[in-house]
Amino acid sequence: MTEALRCYKPHCRYVTSITTRVRDGRLSAIAELRIPESCYIDDTGHLNAVEVNICYNQMLYYVIAKCIKEGLVPEFGGWTLPDYWKRRLGAVLIVRLQSAFQRPIDPRHFFGEFSLGRVRRFRPPGRAAGGDEKLISMDTSFHYWDENNGRCTGQVKVSVIES
Repeated sequence: MTEALRCYKPHCRYVTSITTRVRDGRLSAIAELRIPESCYIDDTGHLNAVEVNICYNQMLYYVIAKCIKEGLVPEFGGWTLPDYWKRRLGAVLIVRLQSAFQRPIDPRHFFGEFSLGRVRRFRPPGRAAGGDEKLISMDTSFHYWDENNGRCTGQVKVSVIES
């Protein structure tokens, strides 16, 4: 996990532990998260949308690394971890992020689940035939909760630039 979060400043590494699993052919990850102090705003007393996105990114970066390392997703076949570490910041794009808070979450200690849905490889429309650029599209979802019944859910579409 350390390498997956290395691109974050030390005080912004919110995932403290994460475990992946494959059940019924679906990949998911459960994480424990802690945000002792917001990196950009005075204390709001609850998890906010910016922190939701940062936590999601950290789980995503870890899950992609795990997929590459263990060959869990065929679309990442041919990728190596050194290639991913070099390219992850420029190659991983959030296309759409939707989140919804049902109840406030204590950011000082909470949990998250990342779920990987449909993954496909494609060439973006409008590109010249024979062009090299390909994308890996990932439909993902997440939910966060805490010990006081806090709850937030969301869906995220991610594109990874393959070449």
